[in-house]
Amino acid sequence: MTTATLLNVKEVAEMLGLSERTVYRLSDTGNMPQPVKLGAAVRWRRQELESWIENGCPKRQRKLKKKTN
Repeated sequence: MTTATLLNVKEVAEMLGLSERTVYRLSDTGNMPQPVKLGAAVRWRRQELESWIENGCPKRQRKLKKKTN
């Protein structure tokens, strides 16, 4: 079993060459992999970020809610 490396916002910002605020904005708008929330802490999986970068940084797919009448 492998354990996922979790990165904090500072580490993600350094990895992407962005500000911490920009990382939060990208995340909040669905433009990067979804973070893992551990209580008040927010972390990103390194492997998901690396894969996201390799794939050209696509927007993440959002689940559509089904309408009920």
